[in-house]
Parts: sequence; C-alpha cells; structure tokens
Amino acid sequence: MTHDEAVQKLILAGRILVHQGQGDMTRGHVSVRVPGRPDLFLMKPNGIGMEEMTPENILVTAMDGVAQRGQARQHSEVFIHSEIFKARPDVNCVVHTHPVHLIALSATGKELRPHCQGGAIFADRLPVFDATMQLIRDPAMGSAVAQALGPHMAVSLKSHGLVMACASIEEAIVFTVMLEEACRIQLLIEAAGGAAPEYPSEDVALLREAQSAPGMILANFAYLGRLATGSALPPSLAGLPA
Repeated sequence: MTHDEAVQKLILAGRILVHQGQGDMTRGHVSVRVPGRPDLFLMKPNGIGMEEMTPENILVTAMDGVAQRGQARQHSEVFIHSEIFKARPDVNCVVHTHPVHLIALSATGKELRPHCQGGAIFADRLPVFDATMQLIRDPAMGSAVAQALGPHMAVSLKSHGLVMACASIEEAIVFTVMLEEACRIQLLIEAAGGAAPEYPSEDVALLREAQSAPGMILANFAYLGRLATGSALPPSLAGLPA
C-alpha cells in the first residue's frame, strides 16, 4: 500500500464509521501507520467529523503524539494510538469510537457472549479497561489502555467507548461494525429475558474462523464503502458487461 492509498483508505474508513452511526460528532478518531515508516502514523485531526477527512487535513504524527505534518489540531487522545502502535508492531490501524450499544453493555459489567457472528469473534476476547471513564490524554493512560488490550484486537473502555487495533484498515473497520452489532443483539436478548444455552466452543471457533477470513473482510469492507459513498458495484460484480 502506498502513502496515497493509505490516505484514501483512511478517508473511506471515516465515512464508513459515520455511516454506521459511530461518528459521535467530532469525537471519534482513526489512524493508520505510514507505509514504509512504522514510526509515523496518519490520523484524523481534532475539530472535524470522521467523514470530513481530506488529504490536506490528515495529520502525520510521530510516536510521541506530536504531529510532524499538517496544520490542524491533534486529538488530545492521540496517546491511545501512539502507545498501541509502540506496544504492538503487528497493529497498523487503530480506531477509537463511542458505539452506543457497546458502551451500554460495558456499563452493565457483563461479558460479550457468542450470540451472533460478531459475538463469536469477540466472546472471551474483549478485555475491559475500567481504570477511569476520563479521556485518555497522556502517554501513561495510553500505555494503560495498550496493556489492557494485550494481544487482542479490541478493548472495551468501560462507560467510554471502543478501541480496535488490527493489522489492516479493512479488518479494523469491519470488526468495529460487527462488534457494535453484537453488543446491540446481546442487549436485545437480555431485554427479552435472556439467551438459550450457547453453542459448543468448537462450533463458535469455526464461525469465528470463517468470519475472519481475509476474503470475507475485504468483501465486507468494500460493501460498507459502497454504502457510505453511494458507489455502484463494479460492472464485473454487477453482472453487467465489463
């Protein structure tokens, strides 16, 4: 992936998150490492919505949280991104949003269960950061979030929001959407009186593997991108003459 491709994917990621109801005015943010420069990352600036990112206003930021390029203000929670990138060389994209249903479920203190496809991916794999509900505004707090995340893809910030950390933008966005839907489904199940017995763990593992397949992730990211931008299917996929 080139620098320009990373910028365009970051812009598309922001539009998808807003389209999926995770914009929360100007407060969410998403970042991706600069291709070929793992010590730098591209990040949405403060003061704009995630759907308002452009090649001109995206910041290039160093691992100390200081913007190296760009005139816009940096998010005060930049340390979520910088500290995770420092702790996890395998992570190339970090998302921080405030999904309504995930926040509600986190406030109950209940664990996410495998009641659906997203639940199968994250059940027993969603640690909780509950040291504070305040904003993560310094390196020490960012490091604490990274420690809570550990080797996992996501960490729930109790009564605050979600941090998703993945190897690619596509994974981070698709899994962010799926996790919020899983939390919504669980809250509905609990409101209806509770769930029936869960499927065996080996059955859950098979579904998790299927939903995490690279081809599935790329197809779903492309679909979410078309929804967010109003794009049409490529002719070859739409059954039209190429």
